[in-house]
Amino acid sequence: MINQFHSFVKDNATKARRWAVTAQDGQTRLTNIDVPLRWKRLSRVEVMSDLFHEDVPFDFIGQVFAVMAMARQHTFQVLTKRPARMLEFMRTLRDGCILDVPFEAGTRLQGAYILPLSNVWLGVSVEDQKTADERIPWLLRTPAAVRWLSCEPLLGPIDLDRAVFNPSPFSWEETRHPRSRPIDWVVVGGESGPHARPMRPDWAQSLRDQCRSAGVPFFFKQWGEIVPSGQWRPETLGHPLGELAYQAMAEALGDRTAPRVYHDDGSWGYRVGKKAAGRLLDGREWNEYPQGMPA
Repeated sequence: MINQFHSFVKDNATKARRWAVTAQDGQTRLTNIDVPLRWKRLSRVEVMSDLFHEDVPFDFIGQVFAVMAMARQHTFQVLTKRPARMLEFMRTLRDGCILDVPFEAGTRLQGAYILPLSNVWLGVSVEDQKTADERIPWLLRTPAAVRWLSCEPLLGPIDLDRAVFNPSPFSWEETRHPRSRPIDWVVVGGESGPHARPMRPDWAQSLRDQCRSAGVPFFFKQWGEIVPSGQWRPETLGHPLGELAYQAMAEALGDRTAPRVYHDDGSWGYRVGKKAAGRLLDGREWNEYPQGMPA
């Protein structure tokens, strides 16, 4: 079963609209498929749910891509944990193929692909080195105007050089496209929710530094539920003395204010919730995007 999402929610961190498709019990149908065609203002649009889930047939995915191809005024962010199936689907597309999308009102839209779609970013979720090594090579083989990584939730360190150059059935030349670097954008974030696992600051800092060294835009989305010690700001806590004041208060209250969460290296963070944890990495926001794309 694929989750159902609403089409008109905006993500506060990325400032992107969210466009939803719905699939339940293996039966798929388009929900508000024409919504992006009716949005007049230039937008970045997150395509919600995993479009390349095994229960979603290629015909359904093709109709979603048809709408994205016709809504050229928007930039669409597609994210998957199944990059092998994404590559399999992309191989079914050909330049100039005719799009034919039925609508409930009985009307149809027609157009033609020019590949890769310049307004579609294709990305994969990677949480640690294992998933990076498994998924990034498939992404690099996939034709895309922009290839991006969502390292959220980040659950371990990632060496991007190791993943990008990891021995695989793909030659390096096959990963190249004249419109794109191997990886064009990296998004990093921690985990949310009552059972969230902590993200060590050095994991996020390492990815930021790797991106800066390679000239790749870096976006830090959030710490998630747990903020590491040393990454808090006084204005975030609401205490003039910052973390020291909060720590003293927590100890006086028996740590009921914000229990400590320890990392495997002995460092710790505080479970304060996503909003209080904020999205400052080393004292500032990181809001970089691929050049020429709407922020």
